[in-house]
Amino acid sequence: MFRTSLLAAAFTVGCLSAASAATIDFRATMSGKAEVPPTTTTGSGDVLATLDTASKKLSYTMTYVGLSGPATAAHFHGPAAAGANAGVVVPIGTNPPSPSTGSVTLTDAQITDLEAGNWYANVHTEANKGGEIRGQMVRVK
Repeated sequence: MFRTSLLAAAFTVGCLSAASAATIDFRATMSGKAEVPPTTTTGSGDVLATLDTASKKLSYTMTYVGLSGPATAAHFHGPAAAGANAGVVVPIGTNPPSPSTGSVTLTDAQITDLEAGNWYANVHTEANKGGEIRGQMVRVK
C-alpha cells in the first residue's frame, strides 16, 4: 500500500512537472538602422524563435532579403540592450542561406538574458563585416 502511494505521488509530481513546461516565442525584425553603428542597406530580415522551457531548447528560423551581397555569417549576440554591441552567444552559421533554421540548448544564464531582451540577431556581409542588419530579440506577447 505504501509503495503504491509513493508510485502514485511520483507519477503525479511527474505529470505536474510536464504540465508546467511552457514555450516562449521571440521575434526580431532586422534592419541596417538597428546595427551599431547603423548601416546603409536595403536589407531586412526576421528571426522567429521558440524556447521550450523544459528542455531549454531554442528553435529558430532566420530569413533575410536585399543584402549588399551574400551573407557571410549570422549570429545571436548578447547580453546587450538595443544600441550596444556584445559577443556571439550562438552562431547561426557561416554563409547562411535564407531561410536558416536550427536549434540549440541554452544555459540558465543565456535564458535569463534572452528573456530580459538582451539578445540580438544579426547578419554579416563582406561589405559590412560587423553586421549589415540587426534586430533585438523580443518576447512575443
